[in-house]
Amino acid sequence: MSALIDRFFPWLGDLLELGGPILGVILLIAFMMWWLLFERLHYFTRDFPKELAEAKSAWISRTDHLSWFAEQYRNELMGHISREMTRHFSLIGTLIKICPLLGLLGTVIGMLEVFDALAATGTNNPRSMAAGVSKATVSTLAGMVVAIVGLLASTLGERHAQAAREKLPGHFPQTESRNA
Repeated sequence: MSALIDRFFPWLGDLLELGGPILGVILLIAFMMWWLLFERLHYFTRDFPKELAEAKSAWISRTDHLSWFAEQYRNELMGHISREMTRHFSLIGTLIKICPLLGLLGTVIGMLEVFDALAATGTNNPRSMAAGVSKATVSTLAGMVVAIVGLLASTLGERHAQAAREKLPGHFPQTESRNA
């Protein structure tokens, strides 16, 4: 695995060495988060218009739009689409919240290495402490950057979903559309 990373992404291997094992976990979480965000983007650009058109067609083809049963059917159509619009956003939010905590864990591990180097050498040799300090700062930085960028992207996605959800009842009018 290391040879594969060094061959295609030489800078990534150096970064992972500099930031320690926690940085690899942060990068894995960032990959998962962006995968889910791009899945949501794909849903809103490709799948959502198709699902909305199918549900709208199913509603329009109904002869009864005013009964209690029609109202329940309408609510089920809107509920299904609404659930699909908000899918994965809670998981994305959880991944965003984990990243700064992992960065903090990397900071603690890096500082433990600093203290271990101090205990081993008995002096405050900057070279012996440099590796621990770099692990502390790089993992913290990575966790915060992933969280901030992910939070911005997730907020934009959630706002788009909320705006689409607010427009949803207009696609399924309660009055008889055939008699109008």
